[in-house]
Parts: sequence; C-alpha cells; structure tokens
Amino acid sequence: KVDLAKKMTASGEDYNKINPKGSVPAIQLDDGQILTEAAVILQYLADQKPESGLAPRLGTMERYRLMEWMNFITSEVHKQFGPLFNPKVTGEWKENQLNLLSSRFDYLTKRLEGKQFLMGDKFSVADAYLFTVLNWSIFLKVDLEKWPTLKEYMGRVAARPGVKETMKAEGLIK
Repeated sequence: KVDLAKKMTASGEDYNKINPKGSVPAIQLDDGQILTEAAVILQYLADQKPESGLAPRLGTMERYRLMEWMNFITSEVHKQFGPLFNPKVTGEWKENQLNLLSSRFDYLTKRLEGKQFLMGDKFSVADAYLFTVLNWSIFLKVDLEKWPTLKEYMGRVAARPGVKETMKAEGLIK
C-alpha cells in the first residue's frame, strides 16, 4: 500500500525509490525487477496463469483487442478520472473532465450493449481494470445514473467472488 500524497509505502519506504514515476502502480517480480503501469501489470499477471483465461494468448487478434481495451481504459478513462482526485482542481477543470468522462461512458455503453464483459461473455483483465477505474466514481461522486448499462456491468463485475474477495482485502467493502 502506498500513500501517494507522501510517496511512502505502508512499511515506510520511499515509493519514488521503488517507482520513480511515483503515481502509477508497481509490482516487484521474484527476480527483483520492478514492472509499472496498470495495463502492463495486469497483462503480465494474466500471462503467468494462461489457464485462467484472463487474457487471450499472445499473438492472437483477440489479444490485440484486449490491448486495445487496456489502452483505451488507460488513456481515455483512467486519465480523465485522475485530476478529479486533486482537491485543488477548479470547477471549470472538473466540469471539463466530467464532460470527457461522459463521452467515454457513452462509448462504453454502446460497446457493452448485449455483452456481459468488454471482450464478450468472458471476464478479462480489461474488465478488472475498467471496474477499478469506474469504481472511483463512488469516491469522487460521479453519478452513473445516466448509464444504466455501465451500472449493470459494474454490478456483474462486483458480484464475482474474486472481486468481492479483493475488495474486502483492500478495505473497500465489509
């Protein structure tokens, strides 16, 4: 766990020494290497257990579709939520970010219609990432009422046993 404001880990380490980028997730691998960026970490983890089906096999068109989703979530959804965590953001800037998010939510709604998950009927690391980012709407008081398809999607993902277990471990639910 990291206090991003202080750039300190729960154990008292300087997070900037672990990850000089400072604001993105990092994972230390068994060989000591540090891997950063949520989209990359998620794919790496999925590739460690290919039988999980969390990511299509490398080199397939389905994998490129997954990477397409991961990039969209990173650059078009995650990136728009980020400034909303800054208490110094102006009302005008916040409105701009919410307008950008609104257009992204419209796109996601269209793409999710008739599907259980982003890649179809199978849960993937892209769903784990999108769920995490969309879940910030609760803390940031971003209302998803206008997008019932997204709310239903969030409910489906939240109901998954692994998601419940993870959210409990993170202290996000009881």
